[in-house]
Amino acid sequence: MTTMTMSEVDKVRLLGNAAIERSRERRRPIGTKSVALRRQHLFKKLGRVLIAGGVVLLGAALFGALIQPLGFTGLLALFVLLIGVAVLFGRTPFPEPRQADLPKADLKQLAGRTEIWLEAQRPALPALARQLVDGIGVQLDLLAPQLQTLDASSPAAANIRKLVGEDLPELVAGYQRIPAGLRGEAHAGRTPDETLLGGLKTLESEIGHAARSLAAGELDKLATRERYLQLKYQGVGDEDGSAAL
Repeated sequence: MTTMTMSEVDKVRLLGNAAIERSRERRRPIGTKSVALRRQHLFKKLGRVLIAGGVVLLGAALFGALIQPLGFTGLLALFVLLIGVAVLFGRTPFPEPRQADLPKADLKQLAGRTEIWLEAQRPALPALARQLVDGIGVQLDLLAPQLQTLDASSPAAANIRKLVGEDLPELVAGYQRIPAGLRGEAHAGRTPDETLLGGLKTLESEIGHAARSLAAGELDKLATRERYLQLKYQGVGDEDGSAAL
């Protein structure tokens, strides 16, 4: 009977822990918008299940009232049918975005869908890159509210699509296309790992700048509106006061 040495036991344990950690890393969200999209999909799925189940129950009630009582066998068949309906309408998986889908994504969902794509790539990245991806998730959360009202045909929208939907995914995907054994070797003065980290830092800064620039535009509009209201209503008050005198 063969026995495992302590080193072999440790190796198996470490491999198991690494697999568990990769699974956790894949499931861990980097932002709130990806969570919101997944929750929205879950609610839609539950809604379909409830509607389909309601139709089945209504049909069973009409059958029992107008044709004949269901009886034990009918109730058993109804129970099985409800389970089948729940499985059929509840097994729809969340449509994971592909890299090619991101540039064409609805602008209002671009931040959330990019977060979901990054979450799937995150476990394959170096530790420092994973920290930067987390920071990018924070910046995407800041950007998302501005995208809800941004004109999809505006130059700003085109720039954000290029930045978030093309440049960011291509940087990460391009790194992953390099064989793992070559990622630590220098090329043109920098290793692929260093190039990835530098690119992610730049993109994190640019996304944050875009979010703050769009927010500044809204703040300017708000300040202008406030000034307009002050002039309008203070002017009315002054005129009323002058008339009274």
